[in-house]
Parts: sequence; C-alpha cells; structure tokens
Amino acid sequence: MGTISGLPGLFTGELPYLGSLCVFPSGAGGWAPVESNKYQWLEVDLGERTEITAVATQGRYGSSDWVSSFLLMFSDTGRNWKQYRQEDSIGAFTGNSNADSVVQFKLQQPVFARFLRLLPLDWNPNGRIGLRLEAYGCPYKSDVASFDGSGCLLYKFSPNPTPIRTAKDSISLKFKTLQNSGTLIHTEGLHDRSLTLELHKGTLLLHLRKADCQRADSKPQFSSSHTVVSLGSLLDDLHWHHVAIERVSGHVNFTVDKSTQQIQVPAELSPFEINEISFGGVQCHGTQMVLSRRNFHGCLENLLWNEVNVNDLAKQRQKVSITGNVTFTCAEPVSVPVTFAGTQSYLQLPGAALQQRDAGGGGVFRTWNRAGLLLTFDLQQQVGSLWLYLSETRVRLQIHKAGRILLDVVTGFGLNDGQWHSVDLTARRGRLTITVDKEESSTAHASPSFPVVSGNNLFFGGCPDSKNNQECRNPFNVFQGCMRHIRVDNNAVDLIKVQQMLIGNYSDLQIDMCGIIDRCSPSHCEHRGRCTQSWSTFHCNCSNTGYSGATCHSSVYEQSCEVYKHKGNTTGLYYIDVDGSGLIKPQLIYCNMTDKTWMVIQHNNTELTKLKASSGINQHLAYFNYSADAEQLGAIITQAEHCEQEVFYHCRKSRLLNTPDGSPFTWWVGRTDEPQTYWGGAVPGSQQCGCGLQGNCIDSDHYCNCDADRKEWAADSGLLIHKENLPVRWVVVGDIQRPESEAAYRVSPLRCHGDKNFWNAAFFNKETSYLHFPTFHGELSADISFLFKTTASSGVFLENLGIKDFIRVELSSPMEVVFSFDVGNGPFEVRVETGGMALNDDRWHRVRAERNVKEASLCVDSFPGTTQKAPADGHIHLQLNSQLFVGGTASRMKGFLGCIRSLQLNGRTLDLEERAKITPGVSPGCPGHCSSYGHLCQNQARCVERYNGFSCDCGLSAYAGPFCQREVSAYFKPGTSVQYTFKEPYELTRNTSTQSQSSSIYSDLTLRGENVSFSFRTTQSPALLLYICSYYREYLAVLLNRNGKKQRDFKKKIQIKKYFLAFLNISMIRSSILLFCFQIDQQRREDFNLSSDTEFNAIKSVVLGKVQESGELDPEIARLNSLGFSGCLSVVQFNSITPLKAALLYPNTSPVIVTGPLAESTCGSSSPANTYPAETTHPLSDHSGTVGTGEPIVNAIKSDSALIGGVIAVVIFVILSALAVMVRFLYRRKVTFHSQEPKSIKPEADSPEYPFHSEPTSQNVLSENQKEYFI
Repeated sequence: MGTISGLPGLFTGELPYLGSLCVFPSGAGGWAPVESNKYQWLEVDLGERTEITAVATQGRYGSSDWVSSFLLMFSDTGRNWKQYRQEDSIGAFTGNSNADSVVQFKLQQPVFARFLRLLPLDWNPNGRIGLRLEAYGCPYKSDVASFDGSGCLLYKFSPNPTPIRTAKDSISLKFKTLQNSGTLIHTEGLHDRSLTLELHKGTLLLHLRKADCQRADSKPQFSSSHTVVSLGSLLDDLHWHHVAIERVSGHVNFTVDKSTQQIQVPAELSPFEINEISFGGVQCHGTQMVLSRRNFHGCLENLLWNEVNVNDLAKQRQKVSITGNVTFTCAEPVSVPVTFAGTQSYLQLPGAALQQRDAGGGGVFRTWNRAGLLLTFDLQQQVGSLWLYLSETRVRLQIHKAGRILLDVVTGFGLNDGQWHSVDLTARRGRLTITVDKEESSTAHASPSFPVVSGNNLFFGGCPDSKNNQECRNPFNVFQGCMRHIRVDNNAVDLIKVQQMLIGNYSDLQIDMCGIIDRCSPSHCEHRGRCTQSWSTFHCNCSNTGYSGATCHSSVYEQSCEVYKHKGNTTGLYYIDVDGSGLIKPQLIYCNMTDKTWMVIQHNNTELTKLKASSGINQHLAYFNYSADAEQLGAIITQAEHCEQEVFYHCRKSRLLNTPDGSPFTWWVGRTDEPQTYWGGAVPGSQQCGCGLQGNCIDSDHYCNCDADRKEWAADSGLLIHKENLPVRWVVVGDIQRPESEAAYRVSPLRCHGDKNFWNAAFFNKETSYLHFPTFHGELSADISFLFKTTASSGVFLENLGIKDFIRVELSSPMEVVFSFDVGNGPFEVRVETGGMALNDDRWHRVRAERNVKEASLCVDSFPGTTQKAPADGHIHLQLNSQLFVGGTASRMKGFLGCIRSLQLNGRTLDLEERAKITPGVSPGCPGHCSSYGHLCQNQARCVERYNGFSCDCGLSAYAGPFCQREVSAYFKPGTSVQYTFKEPYELTRNTSTQSQSSSIYSDLTLRGENVSFSFRTTQSPALLLYICSYYREYLAVLLNRNGKKQRDFKKKIQIKKYFLAFLNISMIRSSILLFCFQIDQQRREDFNLSSDTEFNAIKSVVLGKVQESGELDPEIARLNSLGFSGCLSVVQFNSITPLKAALLYPNTSPVIVTGPLAESTCGSSSPANTYPAETTHPLSDHSGTVGTGEPIVNAIKSDSALIGGVIAVVIFVILSALAVMVRFLYRRKVTFHSQEPKSIKPEADSPEYPFHSEPTSQNVLSENQKEYFI
C-alpha cells in the first residue's frame, strides 16, 4: 500500500508528450510494494479536487516489474471510493507488458476528484508489482451549498412578481445526496405552471405541470396536464452527479450525467414564464406552503441559472433568500461500504463472547439478486447453525441442526430493487426478532426454546472455499451486492481495520466502496421491452412487444404484405412492421393477395355521408382517422410502388371545385398539411376532376360535373394516386349553404401495392466491384438482413471498418456463412453451416445477422441459427468510421459475385439499384425468381418471371388466385347448364395453314387420351354430372346412379347423404386407346381395358349440369338429364380446358354458353366469397388470442361461415358413406371392359383454344383451413 501527495507540475491543461513519467520515491525508479498480492494499491492525493482527463502507466525503471491490468478508483475525501468504468461496464484497464513502454488512457468522461487509487489485478508473473504513474487534467473550481433537509434557497427575479419570458432558459448543477429522496429544484410561473426536479429513490423525476399549492398536511392536487420524465439511477451513492435542464422553445432537454432525454412541452404549459425558483425545497410564491413532504439533504455544487451563479448570490444575499439551515461547505459521510462482487466473496468476523446470553446484529444491504446469503454462524452450545439469507426477494432466517429445521422466519418483500435496506436481528430472553427497514409491518418474531448466541465466527455474504471448512456451510446462493453499517452484538464493525487485516478475514471484497451498477438505466432493452437484472447481467422481457432477441431488437413481423405473400400466405389481417427493427411500431393491416398484393388501410368514415343545407352552417369539415398513425402511414406509402385512394362526390346544386380561376368550394388535406384543390382522376394543382382531364364533363365550360351546378344529381369520382399527398386526412365541403343544395361524399380506404424495398437488388459481375454507402451506425445494436444468390463458392457480402473495430458478413464456402466483428474485445465470429446443402445453387437465400450488447446471432434460411454470448464486462460500442462496402471490400479482394437483394441495416433499406446505376461492374436488378419461388404456384400453374418478382399463370389450371390455389366453384340449379363448345372439324382443317400455333386439341382431330377431373357436392341421386360429346355422336358421361356394383352399400348410406354434404373428387384418365383409369377421392384407382380400337374423334362440347341439346341423347342419359343437376361443381378440368372457370371468370372471351342461374360460390367452404367489405373497419381491440407471424387473424373479419363450418365438421364423421358411380362409355360400337393391372403411361398434354394467362382482380379469399372431404 502507498500514499503519495500531489506533486508540482503533475497536471497540465493539455496532454503533453509522455517522454518519461514521474518516478515516485517509494521505490527505486517507481512504486513497488513489499509484497505482491491483490491487496495492494497506490493512492495519490492531488491536494484539491481536480478535473482528471487521462492517466498513463509504465513499469518500474530498470526492472522486470510491471502491472499488466489494474482498477482505477477516485474519491473526494480518501474514503467511499468509486470505480472508473469504461463504457459503463469495463472495470479493468489493460496495463503494461514490459517495464519501459508507456500505456496511456484518455478517459471517455473526465473525473472530478482529489484522490486517485490504482489497484493492481495482474502483474509480471516472473517479477513483482512495479509502477510509474502520471495523471493529466485541469484545476477545478467548486462552489457548494449544503442543505440539511430543512432549508432552501429562494431566487426571486424582482420584488413584484413579473414573469420573465425568454426563448431559452437553462439550469445546471452537480449534487451529492445523503438521502435517496428530496426536492432539488422547483420553479413557479404564471397560471400555476411549475417545473419540479425531484429525487425519488435514487432516480431524478422532472415534473411539468399545472397545480394549485396545498398545505403540508394535504395531498397536492394536480390538473390533467402533468408530464413526468425519469432519468438516472442509484444517484444516492454519495458521489457527485451532473444535472442540466434546458428549455428551448417548445421542448426541454433533460440531462443526468451522460444521459439526455428530450421532452416536448404540452401546449397547455406554453409559454413557460418563471417568477421564482427555489433550490433544496419547494416554496409557493413566498409563502410557507409546500408541495413536497421532503426537502433535499445533501450538497449542490456550481448551481447556475442562465449562467448566473446562484450560490454566489446566496452568499452575498442578493436576490436569493435563505430559509432554514444552508451552509457553504459540504459535509462528507462517514459510513464505509463493502462490495461482495464475486462468487468467492465473504467477510469473516469474530463472534460473541462465551458468557454472552443475548445476541444482536445487522446491517444495511443493496442488491439486484433475488437470493443470497447475508449472514451465517454456528450457535453456541452446539445448538445448531443459523442462516439469514435472501429468498425470492424476502429475508428468511432458518436455524438447522442435524438436517432438521428448528426455526423458520420470513419477512420483507421486494428487497432486490437496488435500494438500501436495513436488517436488524435481535435475540433476547427467548425472543427472536427480525426487522426490515425499521418498519413494523416488516417485523417477524419467534420464540426459540434455546439461546441464539453466535459462536466463534460470523460469515457475511458467503463461506471460505475450503474442503476442510466445517464452521461455515452455505447451502444457498452467495450474496452479490453491497453492505454497510455492519453490527455484531450491537457493536459497529470498523471495516477499515478489516481492510488493514487487523480484525477478521475476507476474500474478494472491495472495501470502502459500493460497486453496484444499474444495467437497466439506461436500458438496453428496445421497443418497450422490460428490463430486469441481477448483479452480473440483465434480461429483457419482450412479451407483447412484437419484437424478439436478447434486447428486443428484431421484429417478429414482416415489413410488407408482399413479404407475407412470398412466404405462401393468403389474404388476411397481418401485423406489418414497415421498418423492421426501427422505431415505428407494428400495425395490423389487411393484406389482399390478388395478382397484386394490396395493403388496405382503413379509416373511421368509409361510408357515404349525406349533406343538406342547414342554417348557419357554411362548411362541413370531416376528419379521417386511420388504423395506422402518421409515421406508419408515411413509411407504408414511401415503401409502396403505387398507392391510391378513391373519392366520390355526389351533388345537386352543390359545386365542387368551381372554375380554375375561382376559389374552390371544396378541398382536401393530405399528409403534407397543405390544401389540395384537385379531385380524383386529376393531377395536383389543376383544380379539376377526372372528367375535366378527359374532356367529358357534362358541361364543357367546367372541369367537374358538379361545377355545372344543376338541379339533377351528378357525381365526380376517381382515384387519387399521387403518393406525396396521400392519404386524405380531412375534407372541407363548402357549397352547402344554399337551401336547395345537397351533397354526399365518400372517401375509400387507402390502398397500396408493391414493395420497393423487397425487390431492390444489384448484380455484381466482377470480383473487384463493390457499392459503397455511408458508415453504418450500429454502436449498441446492429442487425443486417439480405437475400443473395450466387454460383460462386465464396465472397464478402459487406464490410465496414473502424480504427480497430470492424463488422463483416461473408460466404466463406459453399456451405458456410460467417458473421465476424470486433468491438474492442478481439475478433469475434459466428458461423452457420448448412450441413452439406450448397448455397451457391443460384437460388435466393436469406441471411440475418445481429449483434447487441448481450450476444451475436446468425441465421441462414431455415437452418439452425447460431448464437454466441458477448464477454462479460467487455467493450460494447461498435465504432466504425469507413464507408460501408457492399459486395466487396476496401482491399478489392474476396469480392462477391452474384446478386444481393433487400439489404437492410437496422431496418433501413439501402437503395442498391440506384447506386448500381453509376457503379462499374455492378448492374441494377436481378432476374430469375422462379427458381426460388416457383413452388408457390400450385395446381399445374406456371411461374412467370418479372423484373421485380414473379407471377403465377393459372391459364392451364382449374384454380384461380395469386398462387392458383383458390378453387373455382359454382352452385347449380336443375335448370343450369354450362356448355363449352369446340370448333367444327372442317373449320379447323380450313384454318390449319393460317393458324400454325393452334392448339393440339383442335389440330389433332382424334384424341389419344382424356384427362377429366372435378369435385362435386350434392344430395341428388341419380344425377348427370358431366357430359362430353363429339361431332360423330360419340359421348362420355359421368353419372351418379342408384344402380351399380355397390348398390347395397350405397342404399344403406344414402339417407345420411341427404342431410350432410361432402365434396367428392373424381379423376378419369384414358391414357391410351385401350386403357381407361377411374378414381374417386383417395379410393383405389380402377383400370379397365377397352375391347377394341376406341377413339374419341372431333369433340364438340363439354357440358356441366343440364344438356340443352337433348335430341340425340341415350334414353337413360336423357332420363337423368331431365332432372337436371342440383348441387355444387368445383375445379372442373377436361385435359387443359377449364369450362367452369371460363364461364365464371371469362364469360365474354371464352366459347361458353350459360343457361339458367349460375353464380360463383364457395359451396359451403369455411370462407365466404368476399370476406372484407371495404366499408367495415375492425379495431385492434376486437382481436383476441395469440397472433403468430405469417398467420392471418381469421377471427378479425365478420363472416357467416360458422354454420357452414359446423356442417363440414359433422361431415368428417359421416364421410365414410359410399356412392356408386357408374361411368359409361357409350360409343357407336359395343365396348367390353376387362380388369387389368395399372400401367405407367404419360398422358399427352393438350392445350386449350383460349388459354387464360391473366387473372382478374378478385376479392375472394380461400381460407387456409378449408378442406374437401374425399371418399
């Protein structure tokens, strides 16, 4: 140990060149203690408080003695030390590696102290502790005022209270407190406006409010305008803390030490005009009424109001009056705390005298841990062992003997809050008492039948780590925290003597300091995650935030409907987080998955609103509140490729915009907050409607139909498509004051489609090429996500460098991605291996890397992710300064060859395409999406490449929808008929030479095979389901008949079938002239041989339902046909022809004749045809249950599917009923069928005459839980 006084010339205003360091006289060429152990330190007295900015160390001159790591402490008095931490977490400084080199540390934040203490942690193992030390800084001026909890200073600006109105006000000070609560500052202004700075349980609270003064014995009454902001933690540590409050116009900057928070001043509190300020307590316009029950007890230093030294004014009694006991010196505390920092920490003290009968002791502690041993000792006379410990945040005392619990007492609650809590243990005359915080409500009593007197030794916090130790046993957790005011047998323990090894023993303690730190202030938990902590770490609870990860950084939702669609999701309500890990909150939005992916944002007034003239009312003002807030709407619109909002105005003697030269009667305001004087279908600034732009208004002298001012009803409607003005926030309707005026308006929901970020891509075709962007700022949290595809085996995706730090993501091999970085703790790597699956397969692969203060993680596609914990108490700030390189490195080596898409850093998408346009070796965009997304196209659909994405061509499929997954179904009545007609053979022969691309189904007059499939649902039997005929009177009929091979089984179950409906799927294939295959649902396929050369020549038509041309029908077919068909048909396909789909979706462009009623229907599925009426809004409060990512909220939209869903559920139990289906091939020649084993023959692919390659917009929704029940 050593103490050295301040030396002349030790400090300078700047950091000089360190050619040599001060050599302390306590050793030959430096400081060297007699013993080299962890209990040594070097203490320097600087003579007065000084601003210290840097320290430098060097080994002892001419020796092999140096310190390789150390702790740095500081203090004002030489007592109650505080450890200096780098980045608020790192305690240890890296020292020297030899005796000659100089290691300098510039402190991130200057230290104001008189005393410095350096504690060696490690030194040269082949030498001893040896040190030369130099410190740098400046003189510091301190002007203090001390408050004893009853006094205060009152600063009045003039004898007659006249408010001071200024554009900027500021208060700055430093404080040191002896209590954890009290009022530091209170200001009074006009209209009962006040600002109060209050210390509450070690945290500063800044109050902005309107309040009337109350007497001390009553509670203060605050108005509804009351803003409270909290900042700081553990500020009752008996050290100085800096506070600054700055009011600039409409906001207040609130700073405590290194943390700053900006507060927007509510309108009702502006302007804030101040009459007077009190320091150390609350005064009310010169009276003795107070709002706070506790004044400040401590010291205020360098107290400045708008750069005016208030302490100086108080000393001179100028404009500042003193109430109570206020002095201008700062009294220092005398308590000595001790820190139990590790798992091996303990304090051993001697026990009670043998003749003592009564016992008493206790102390004060603070901790974050829920459990830990406070005190243990063996009782005299071998009565047993006593343990006093924390258990689930409560104090518990147990006495054990031979494995039995003789006594068990519990009291207190919530004692792991980091506050100081006292525990007093008293054992006297057969009565044992435990009291927590000196409160009666936290006192527990017991009456043991034996004396409770300590034995030879008492152990605090833990036990010595010795196998032979029988005196101290700890079956509980060790205590990690601080203690002070320790008493044994009601005598205070002198911990300084313990430190000097004069009494007791200890291990791994920090005496005369409390090293507790608050890891939740400021909180590293993002997005409203709740922070909890223990002594050594913290935890973020991300429940109900919409985010995940160690710090709640990553959003669990996708950023657009487009992303949900390309994960295979269908129409529904989804949570959208437009900026990923950014600050914008997720929002529930309706995604309409059609050929385009529409995001529909509802507002509160989508219905038609009618207006009539009313006396005294000249204008009508309508506000539109959207389901997303302004920030969310702005991000959605900016991200979308196209947005639109339809507006309607119906009028009778109510003009809309007037002429372009006149003032408009009606206007609307969008997100720019500027009036817009154009209507739907026109362009901004035109003061026109759509008809004016097209030149078809009903009056050519006006540019809107309603501006003709006629008595007949007229209308103007159209789409607003200019994104910079959307959405419509409010509308003003002006021409409604005349008696005969009538109007009606409607503003539809905002609709946007496309995601510019999702498809933003660049192609790197040279290994030396790269894109550069500004430096990536992800000091505490950094997430990187992108998609890539390549055929190369390796390459760097991105890299950003600092002086020492860096961050990099690369493809290290075809089967491994590496995320590496360095934040000052050395290089750190996280790897994901794909287990033999190559990533250079020219398909899109998704990469997501994240680094925060707790861990680093890497995910690639759906492979198992990898996570590695960050080192404890290590560097946490990622400090980069170079440009961000994408697709390569600064060295132009190991560049990436291939495509990178949708690159996002901390939720912000980089515009790769724009930068690629001006960069050699890089081209914008990246084609080839079907190889990755083509599997989403279902039911024989074809994937079609697009520049930004892909689409599914359903032309050859009986299904519809964005992925060709929606069944096309219709309900038939007995008179309904759908006839798909083919061209006659002679027309085909005549046109063969001119139509070389004609479909094979027409150019080949004789079909070599047929493939028929469809689903049906009916209670009718018998029935004609499908009829196909040719120009040569050949036909194929599918019948539902009572007669047949399974007639007995069918009759037994037909009665049930009459009450419960079910879908049946029929598939028929004639794959050659002599083979016919037939299958119903999942039943075994039946194959039949045809007896002769049977060909189906020149097909004429395919008929669903009733056959209208019934003159040449077989008698039995005609009898069934007369009954018609009543039921549902779905996904009907004959080879590549889809007659039902053509009739429903393309009736005007396809050769289909529909007779009788026919309407598209879901045929009893669990989703209605249109689940989202545009005029209905659904508040978030209506949604219940847990919403998973990628799943639509099915209970969020009203529908009438409950009954149908119940019917379908019952069908599951009766679906085993059988139908006898007879398929009769009646040709001109007799046909005999013989059973035969199935043969694998590839059917011939036929093409339709009218291939429908473009799908119409459809609001129909296919529920993901819809099922067809097959027999």
